[in-house]
Amino acid sequence: MVEKLLSLKRPHKPSGAKANTLLQNRWITRVRLKWVKNRGLDHIIDIDTDLKAACLLKDAIKRSSTGFLTANSVSDWHKLLGLTVPVIRFLRRYPTLFHEFPHSRYANLPCFRLTDTALLLDSLEQKIHLTYENDTMERLCSVLMMMRTRTAPLQSLHSLKWDLGLPDNFEKILVPKFSDDFRFSKTSSGVAGLQLSRWREEFAVSELEKSNEKSEMGNEYRQFKSGQTALAFPMNFPRGYGAQKKVRAWMDEFQKLPYISPYDDSRNIDPNSELMEKRAVGILHEFLSLTIHKKTKRNYLRSLREELNLPHKFTRLFTRYPGIFYLSLKCKTTTVTLKEGYQRGKLVNPHPLVNLRKKFYHVMRMGLLYRAKGVNMIPPLNISLDDNIENETEQEETEEEEIETGEECYEETSELEDESDEE
Repeated sequence: MVEKLLSLKRPHKPSGAKANTLLQNRWITRVRLKWVKNRGLDHIIDIDTDLKAACLLKDAIKRSSTGFLTANSVSDWHKLLGLTVPVIRFLRRYPTLFHEFPHSRYANLPCFRLTDTALLLDSLEQKIHLTYENDTMERLCSVLMMMRTRTAPLQSLHSLKWDLGLPDNFEKILVPKFSDDFRFSKTSSGVAGLQLSRWREEFAVSELEKSNEKSEMGNEYRQFKSGQTALAFPMNFPRGYGAQKKVRAWMDEFQKLPYISPYDDSRNIDPNSELMEKRAVGILHEFLSLTIHKKTKRNYLRSLREELNLPHKFTRLFTRYPGIFYLSLKCKTTTVTLKEGYQRGKLVNPHPLVNLRKKFYHVMRMGLLYRAKGVNMIPPLNISLDDNIENETEQEETEEEEIETGEECYEETSELEDESDEE
């Protein structure tokens, strides 16, 4: 079985192998950077946490055989949903989505079902999933193509459904539709997994390669393809870093290292080399590029660490390359964001699901604003895919970015690098 899986590997390029042998032991300057708070991205993560929890609850109510959830059944879900408040209180915040009513047998037991508006939003979501299912299939293929054995645990994929834009029941609908590309199997640890059935060379092009090919730097991309130069990661440093000579010299040396595609075989690279570090940065860059919000939780990445061939303490890469990644501690969890995915606090080229989620948040916001006045006072909500609702989660990212100073910043950095399992 292992030999069959390895046969799906992308052919190793001779020119890349030669470059790897020559440069993998190159040592670049070590620079210790302070942790930087980006309040704009923190605010987006804060809002998206509630939005995700509401969508997950919506899906759970849909899956329920009764069409509703009781207060008892969701009382211990707050950690699973990433909430810092009791689930019942959260449900009551948004009467535009969740209608509360007493149980038919137990009058003191609150129950919650979806409102007509929530059902409408869900139907629009299903239309998007159906319309863009080929795009979703490609994204899922790309994720599996980066895995060491081309297999990912189903539990890990379920945790990433929101981030990857997968339908709630993707294993029952999406996977059977593309049986030539996916099959169910067991992972090396014996748990249920999803395995890539065939290698799709047309999908084995990273987002960094695509962006360079389309940009004005197309000539540099052609040189990269011929093995004459390396691709550079876009850098967006916090204010105060970009002007530091030591940081600039460090990044220049890092960018000159060969770019290893996350879809290429990396077994011949020294795991302790700077080249492997750049390859790991490339893997994380590509994975975050495949998420529709350009961010995910650190724990979700940790569950795939071995399959992605990432170093044990890979969180250090997020704090070591603050021009590429932003690490947030909002909402009692650790979230990593791809900085180039946002410009002035807004997502660049948002996926249709992201635009629908803006509408979902608008409905949530309306319920929260009118909650004290009563649900009957809420203005009529007519939602369609063509509506253009401004995203109230967005803030001016560049105006909110600041460099923390003093010893506390070094303590924060040390905490982030600790790689503790506790979140």
